[in-house]
Amino acid sequence: MAVPKRRMSKMKSKMRRGANRWRAPLLKTCPECDSAVPSHIACPNCGHYRDRKVIAVDDF
Repeated sequence: MAVPKRRMSKMKSKMRRGANRWRAPLLKTCPECDSAVPSHIACPNCGHYRDRKVIAVDDF
């Protein structure tokens, strides 16, 4: 069974865990209605995706 030769230093452990921090999602702007939308998702406001109307959205 593999066993570490030495204890990992505090600095190395913290550097490894630093890559797992939370990041805010990147939002794109919809070219049709200029609202913020996550990438690869149809716009919930207008229903467009890649310059096409893909879902019907009811206007209230």
